[in-house]
Amino acid sequence: MGRIGVWTVAFAALLALDGVDAYSFTSVSPWRVSTKSGALASASMRTTSSTSRGMTMSAEEEEPKVEKFSLSSLFGGNSGGGATSTASKPNLRNMGRTLEPHPSVRPHISPLNSLAPGVDHSGPGALPVHPDVRSGVLPNGMNYIILPNRSPPGRFEAHLQVYSGSSDELEPQQGIAHLTEHVAYMGSRKRERLFGTGSQTNAYTDFHHTVFYAACPTKTPRGDAPMLPMALDALCDVMEARIEPSRLEKERAAVLSEMTMVNTIEYRVECQILSTLHRENRLAKRFPIGKESLINTWQTDDVRTWHRTHYRPDNVLLYIVGDVSADEAEKVIADKFGHLSAEQQATGMKIPELKVEASKLADALNAGTVKSAQSWHYPPVRHDWCVPPDYANSSKELEEIEERVAIDKVPDYDIHLQDHYPLDDDVDTLATEELVPGKKIRPHIFRHELLQAFSLHLFAKRPVEPVKDLASFRRSLARRVALAALQIRLNVGGRSDDPACTFVEFNQLDSAREGCAVCSLDMTAEPSRWREAVGKSLSEIRRLGLHGVTAGEMERYASALMTDAEQLAAQGDRISHGDQLAYLMETVSNGHTFMSPEQSYHMTANALSQLTLEEVNTAARDLCSHITGFHSNEPGADGVVIAVACSPKTADKDGPTYCDEERLVAAIQEACQIEVEPEEDVVVPHTLVPEEELLKAMQENPPKWEGGKFTDGTPDTSAEQLTRPFTLRRLGNGIRVGISRNDAESQRGHLRLVAPGGRDAEKRLGFKTGSLAVGARAMQEGGAFGPWTREQVELFCVDHLLMVEINCNEESLMIDFVFPTTNVGNVGFGDDVKLGITGTEAVMQIVREILVGFHWEEDALGRSKQSFRSAHEGLQKNLEGVSTERIMESMTGHDDRFLSIDVETVDAVTLDEAKNAVMSQLLPSELEISVAGDFDVEEVLEMMYKYIGTVPADANAEYRRELPEGNKGPGSVPKLEVPGKHLDLELPDSDPRAVSYVAGAAPNMWGYLADGSTVSEKLLAADTKASDYDKRRRSHPLFA
Repeated sequence: MGRIGVWTVAFAALLALDGVDAYSFTSVSPWRVSTKSGALASASMRTTSSTSRGMTMSAEEEEPKVEKFSLSSLFGGNSGGGATSTASKPNLRNMGRTLEPHPSVRPHISPLNSLAPGVDHSGPGALPVHPDVRSGVLPNGMNYIILPNRSPPGRFEAHLQVYSGSSDELEPQQGIAHLTEHVAYMGSRKRERLFGTGSQTNAYTDFHHTVFYAACPTKTPRGDAPMLPMALDALCDVMEARIEPSRLEKERAAVLSEMTMVNTIEYRVECQILSTLHRENRLAKRFPIGKESLINTWQTDDVRTWHRTHYRPDNVLLYIVGDVSADEAEKVIADKFGHLSAEQQATGMKIPELKVEASKLADALNAGTVKSAQSWHYPPVRHDWCVPPDYANSSKELEEIEERVAIDKVPDYDIHLQDHYPLDDDVDTLATEELVPGKKIRPHIFRHELLQAFSLHLFAKRPVEPVKDLASFRRSLARRVALAALQIRLNVGGRSDDPACTFVEFNQLDSAREGCAVCSLDMTAEPSRWREAVGKSLSEIRRLGLHGVTAGEMERYASALMTDAEQLAAQGDRISHGDQLAYLMETVSNGHTFMSPEQSYHMTANALSQLTLEEVNTAARDLCSHITGFHSNEPGADGVVIAVACSPKTADKDGPTYCDEERLVAAIQEACQIEVEPEEDVVVPHTLVPEEELLKAMQENPPKWEGGKFTDGTPDTSAEQLTRPFTLRRLGNGIRVGISRNDAESQRGHLRLVAPGGRDAEKRLGFKTGSLAVGARAMQEGGAFGPWTREQVELFCVDHLLMVEINCNEESLMIDFVFPTTNVGNVGFGDDVKLGITGTEAVMQIVREILVGFHWEEDALGRSKQSFRSAHEGLQKNLEGVSTERIMESMTGHDDRFLSIDVETVDAVTLDEAKNAVMSQLLPSELEISVAGDFDVEEVLEMMYKYIGTVPADANAEYRRELPEGNKGPGSVPKLEVPGKHLDLELPDSDPRAVSYVAGAAPNMWGYLADGSTVSEKLLAADTKASDYDKRRRSHPLFA
C-alpha cells in the first residue's frame, strides 16, 4: 500500500476570491511517496502530456549530482558528458573540406508519396489532386508541402515532421526520441521569440515520427512584420538544436514526471494490446515513453548523437497550411532550411560506436520493412498479415507490397527484435495457437486489480490500400457502407432488454503510426457475462460477413456518405487549418490522393452512382473474413488473428468471471460455430409526425408568437420582427425561443433544449436521489414515442444524420441536437433522387414527441442503471477520479448534487420515479430552446411555430411538483470550513503513481458566490472609477 502525508494549505487567501479557504488533496498508488511540505508543494506536478504527446513544462528543481552514464559505455566507447554543443550554422572548421557521408542516409522512396514530383495523376480513373496544394524538394533533400487555406484568415500552421520515432531507437536508446523532442524545442531561443505574438507551439513523439509545430498569426501584433520567417526560424532551430546540460536536466525531470503521470490503467491496457498486436515487430518493445533506467543516465552527447542521426534534411517533411502565398512560402523555406545537410549533421555524432549501429539499422530498415516498401512515414516494421483467402487476387499493388516486406532480407540483424534483450519487460511468451490447420490465433490475457470490466480486443492486420483511383475509392466507400451497417446493428439491434455488451465497436482504419490497416473488434462487458458478450458480438459480425447488408441498409448508408461529402464541399475554404492539416498528413502518410472537398464530393457522387450491393457485400465478406473463417465449414483467413482480453484480477479460477487463454480461445471458437440468419430490413419512417396529425394539433392548440420580456435590462423584443444577432421570442404555450444564423459550419445546426432544475431539483423538490440523472440517461437509452419503436426512431435519426445527447447536471436538464440543415434521408442519386425532409424539421419533430409522446421503457432504465453502475465502479479504481470525488465530498459536505451516484442509489430508482422526476422538468412554461446554424431564420421559426407551438401549454402538468415553502431561492452550497483541510487516500496498484490536488471555492457558472453576491457586484464595488459602459457590461448576466 502506498501512502502520502497531505499538508494543510497555508495560502488559501491567495486562491479564494472571497476569502474562502482552499483545500489540498494528494493521493498515491504504492511504491511512490512524496513528502514535500509547505504552501507551494502542490506545484511539483506540472506535466500534462501523454506518451505520444511529449511537449511539457516542469518545475525547475535542483537534482543531486550523480555520476552520469553514457550510451557509449554499452559499446565500449568513451564520451564526455560536458561536451559543448555544435554551432547552429555550418562549422567554419569544416569549410573547404569534404565531409563524410551520413551513416544513416540511404536512397528511399519519396515521403511525398502521391504528391511527389513526377507522379502522373492523368491516367484512366485517377483521382484528382487538390488544385491548391504545392509540394517540392530542396536540393538538400528536404521535402515540403504547402496548402493555402483562409480559415481562419490571418493565421497559419507549420508542422515539421521528423521520420524517426521510438521505433527507430536502438536497445540503449529507449525513450531518447521523446527526450530529444523536449530538449530540441524547449531549448530553442528562436521559439521563445514567438511568445507574446498570439502563437502556439508544441511537439509530440510517436512510434513512427516526431512532430514540432507552430500555429501563428501571419503578422506580428506590433510592427506588422511577417510571422512565417519567425516560425520557420523556430522549426529550423529544432534541426540545429544545441544540447545544453542545463536544458537536458530540466527536460529529463519533465519526462520522468510525465512517465509517472501517464501510467494510468488505461495506458497499461493500451500497452498490453499494442505489445500483443505487434509481437512480431519493433513496436512491441519500443513505446515512446522509454525506460526510466536509461533516461536517468544519458548525457548531452547521447542526446546529440540521436539528434544528429535522425534530424537531417532528407528525413523530414515540412507542412505549411494557412493564409499564406505558396510562392512566398517556398522562398522562405529555401532561405531557412536550404543550408542544412546530412553530412554536416553527421559531424555532431559524438559516439562512434553508435554511428556503426545506426548504419546497420539503416541497411536493415531499407531491406525489408513497410517503411521502405510502402511509405517512408511508416515505422521500420513487418507485420503478420491476416487477409481474406482470395486476397492475392484483389490488388496487384498490395500483393507487390507484401512481397517486398520479407522477414529474412537481413538475416544477421534482428531489426524486428525477436530475440530477448536485458531491458525487455518480463511478459509471458505469446504463443500462436492453430485451432485447425490454417486457422491461427494469438491470445493474451491481461489481469489487473484496477480493471472493473471485461474487454475483448480482436484484431486482423492488413496492408494499407492506397486510394489513388476511382476503383480503389469505390472499394473504400463499399467498406464504409458495410462498417456503418454493422455498427448500427451493434448499437441499435444489440441493445436488448438486458444487453451482454456495455460497448462494442467494429472498424478498420489505416494507421500510419503502425504501418498497417487494423481491423478491430473492441467490446466491453460485465465480467460475469463475458462468454455471452463474445458470442453476441461475434455472431453479429459473422452475420454481416456471410449475408452482407440489406438493400435498405445500402440505400441508407450510401445516402449518408453522400450527405457527408456534400456538407464538406459546402464548407469549402472554411475548414480550419488544423482540420485541413490533420487530413493532409493522414492522406499523404498512407499514400492516398489528397483531394479538395469539392473534388471529393464529385468523386463520391460518381463512385456511389456505380456502387452495387454486390460490391458492398464483397467488402463486408473481406472485412469479416478473419472471424467467419473460424467456422468449421468456412475457409480460414490467411494469417493470424490476435485476441487480447483484459479482465479484473480474481483468485477464483472456477468462477464465471475468470478468463484465461484457453477459455478465451474456446469461447471464440464456440461463438463462431453459431448459425446466423440474414438481417431483416426495418421499416423506417420518413417523417415522425404525419401532416394530418400536425394539422389536427394546430386546430386543437393554435400556436402564436409573443414578444420576449426580460428583467435584466435587455429591451423587450417584438413577436413579429427578426433581430440580430439573436431573434428572441416566446411561444403562446410559454416556451422561450432564441434563434441565430451562423454559417461557421456549412449546412449544420445545433439545438439545445434547457429545463432548469437538474440534480438541484432532486433535492429541493423531494425526488429520490439520482432519479433525475438516471431518468435522463433512461430517456437517452430509450427513444420510442407515438407509434414508433425505439429501433425505428434510432434508424430515423441515423437516416437524418441526427446526433442527440441528453444530460442532467447540477442545475438543469439539457437535450442537445446536432443536425444537417439540408434535405436528408434522400433516396437515389442525381436526377433520380427523392428528397427527404430537412434535418432541421426532423429535430423539431423529435423535440415535439419528447414533450408530448415519449414512452418510458423498463429496458431503457436497465441500460441507464448499468451505465451508472459501470461509471461509479470504474471511478473507485481510478486514481484521479476517486481523488476528485473525495475532495468534492469534503468541500460540499457530501452534497449528492455534486457527486457520482453510487450503485445502491442507482439500483433503488424505479421507472416511475425516474419518469416523474424528468417529466416534472419538461413543463412548457419552464423551457427554453436555442437554435443556431446555417439556415434561413424565418424557415426555422415557421417549423418552431408548427411543431413546438402546438405543444399544449399544460403538457406534463400532472407531473408538476411545487417547491416547499422557504425553499424558493436559488440553490447554494455551504461555505467551506476555515481553516482548510488535508486528506489522505490510498489506492492499491502494482505501479507507483501519485497525484496532488488543490481546490477551493469559486463563483458558479453564472458568477454567484456562496454568500449570494456576484462577481459583477464585487468588481463594481472595487472599481469606483468605472465608466458607464463598463458598469453596464459587468451587470450583464453573462459577464461572469
